Amino acid sequence: MLFIKNAEIYTMAGEIIADGCILIEAGKIKEIGVDLVAPLDATVVDASGKKVFPGFIDAHCHIGMWEEGIGFEGADGNEMTDPVTPHLRAIDSINPRDEAFENAIKGGVTTAATGPGSANVIGGTFAVVKLHGDRIDDMVVNPSVAMKCAFGENPKRVYAEKKVTPTTRMGTAAKLRETLAKAVEYDKKIKFAGDDVSKMPAYDMKLEAMLPVVRGEIPLKAHAHRADDIFTSIRIAKEFGVKLTLEHCTEGHLIADHLAKEGYFATIGPSLGSKSKFELNNKTFDTPRAMVEAGCKIAIMTDSPVIPLEYLPMCAGLAHKAGLDEMEALKCITVNPAEVLGVQDRIGSLEAGKDADIVIWDRHPFDLQAKVEMTIVNGEIVYQK
Repeated sequence: MLFIKNAEIYTMAGEIIADGCILIEAGKIKEIGVDLVAPLDATVVDASGKKVFPGFIDAHCHIGMWEEGIGFEGADGNEMTDPVTPHLRAIDSINPRDEAFENAIKGGVTTAATGPGSANVIGGTFAVVKLHGDRIDDMVVNPSVAMKCAFGENPKRVYAEKKVTPTTRMGTAAKLRETLAKAVEYDKKIKFAGDDVSKMPAYDMKLEAMLPVVRGEIPLKAHAHRADDIFTSIRIAKEFGVKLTLEHCTEGHLIADHLAKEGYFATIGPSLGSKSKFELNNKTFDTPRAMVEAGCKIAIMTDSPVIPLEYLPMCAGLAHKAGLDEMEALKCITVNPAEVLGVQDRIGSLEAGKDADIVIWDRHPFDLQAKVEMTIVNGEIVYQK
């Protein structure tokens, strides 16, 4: 057992507890509050003068898919040989021994959704993983949380060089529609066949992978920076009645009123760095504030390794600096990503019964001088300064 005492606890469940305590047992938060008594067999952590937060969560990155300090040998995020690859799974490429995992833990980030890049129209499934461990099978929270798809410049750039479809935005949309339509038809045949094996359609690995999408079990995770690409992703999602989350949403501030009416969750970023391509021309840290004020629900991402994952709290802090309310900015890296990833019953806030993913900071994490004193994952101290 672990017992944290004398802490200022940001529960992210509606309250900040001054001089609070947390009792951790069997990897879970057993009790949280004030005036708790430490069991005799508990390891006591005195957090006097410190601030305690839930482990931060990045809802969109590529950690372990492009490894630190290495080129081709560690680049396993884009299968650039076929624009439609829904049967690919992130868990088959993630290397948890990549030093980026340790860096993230030291930076207070304990969970991430990681997966394929945006070279393909359909790239494969993202996974939600805890960031401590040496075997990905033991770190997975959800192996197939969403199906990555991509709009805009990246797919057309990759496949224009190969002189195959898609070389235009029309081609990208058509490829996605074609695959969704085939998946819907494949699903109909399976349901029609019932228990009659003789009537079952021929096995198709790609369409099998798309069944959770067309059945509404997982969303399309749509890479879209520019406003027109965002609207195309929404248009196609509506046509097929599938779930959708908006990823990057760089021009979201320009269309925030429309997005608020549509009601799709958006994960914003990476907002730090150069405008490396045309569709990033309107990139700004103003986007989170504008979207929240319009009524959108959002998270903030690093898109690691674009921004190293340990700088997720800095990205939220820069959004706060640009006008986003402080607590809203904190929600963007705690409860909001937990919700969009469907893991809010386990992580994202400090409450009894949830996973004990806890970070002790020496000051508020939006302060650039802030340092992590201790990181706890599943009730285990995995980093201590």
